[in-house]
Amino acid sequence: MTDTPKHTYRDANGDLWFRESLSEGIGNGLRIDNLLYAEASDVQDLIVFENNENGRVLAIDGLVQVSMADEFIYHEMVSHVPLLSHGAVKRVLIVGGGDGGAMREMLKHKGVESITLVEIDPDVIEFSKKWFPDVPQGSFDDPRVNVVIADGSKYVEETSDKFDLILIDSSDPVGPSAVLFTREFYTACSKLLNEGGVIVTQSGLAAIHPEPVKSTSDSFKSLFKHSGFYLICVPAFSGGFMALGFATNDGATFDRDIEKIRERFAALDIKTKYYSPEIHKGSFALPPYIAEKIA
Repeated sequence: MTDTPKHTYRDANGDLWFRESLSEGIGNGLRIDNLLYAEASDVQDLIVFENNENGRVLAIDGLVQVSMADEFIYHEMVSHVPLLSHGAVKRVLIVGGGDGGAMREMLKHKGVESITLVEIDPDVIEFSKKWFPDVPQGSFDDPRVNVVIADGSKYVEETSDKFDLILIDSSDPVGPSAVLFTREFYTACSKLLNEGGVIVTQSGLAAIHPEPVKSTSDSFKSLFKHSGFYLICVPAFSGGFMALGFATNDGATFDRDIEKIRERFAALDIKTKYYSPEIHKGSFALPPYIAEKIA
């Protein structure tokens, strides 16, 4: 581990900072109060550090992926929104998601019988277990979980398995994750859905990077009868609103009947920090300026 790892710099006081570049003119910095790990894996650059405000942080290829201060926002919303919208998910495919956070939330649904998690980089899983054990909370040891180390795009092309929910829990559309934002990939995923199935995907920062969101929107409209986006705002993810794509061929799954969602959530009998039926419904209401960018 070098004195100034990749994606870091030292300020005039000698303090080490992590630098996240969102675009040519937008960046973000987090002071590294305790550098724990910084190495390049065979697939990606990984860095783990502690920041006094954000807690322990994982960044991959220069972009923050997990902050212990607010990881629950993303993981609750990518999990409970599609599961409670569908109401009877049994088989789940997660492409990416090697930190185990989404899997942790999905396993709280007793009706879920199996989760297949396809992660391209085994180091991400081991990092999560070692440095962020409170994210997976032992979910990798659940007998309902099957971990596959593979390229997610190749897996969906080759598998014959079917699923009720597919979550694309990827990093941003650069490097190995870029293929997970293509129409060809979404087409392959659509063929793996059971009747009434749902696909949810991390689509990027809607306000400052609308292009991936617009591309996903166009793909979903051509592949599914019902599609849209819901928004979350995670403080550790710079850039404002993150858009999550949601698509299905089942109108009842897409209608977001709040009384139905409340009933299902009450039956689930779990405590959440961010998710609620009201947040669920409201998150699909897009501000006009974002709706216009991705129309």
